[in-house]
Amino acid sequence: EVQLVESGGGLVQPGGSLRLSCAASGFTFRDYAMNWARQAPGKVLEWVSTITSSGGVTSYADSVKGRFTISRDNAKNTLYLQLNSLKTEDTAMYYCRKGMYKGQGTQVTVSS
Repeated sequence: EVQLVESGGGLVQPGGSLRLSCAASGFTFRDYAMNWARQAPGKVLEWVSTITSSGGVTSYADSVKGRFTISRDNAKNTLYLQLNSLKTEDTAMYYCRKGMYKGQGTQVTVSS
């Protein structure tokens, strides 16, 4: 059974940083590309970033490019998302995704 458990969210001021983690189990993590997505209240789920299985190629939504960094540790079965220069519009529930699977999410709130 695929399990994805996100952590690391919280309340941060504009301009601040957070590091999200996603612990994966139930599948061979190193064989799959992984994604981060987010959903703000009243809005649809938005793709944020993708990383290939080896970690060699990454891609980002224009809204986060240059501020967020996706990475992975295949030895630890863990996916990361470093969030820098946070803006109020980054406030959302952040989800780790493998295909159509996603975890329970971790809340990021950016507010002064």
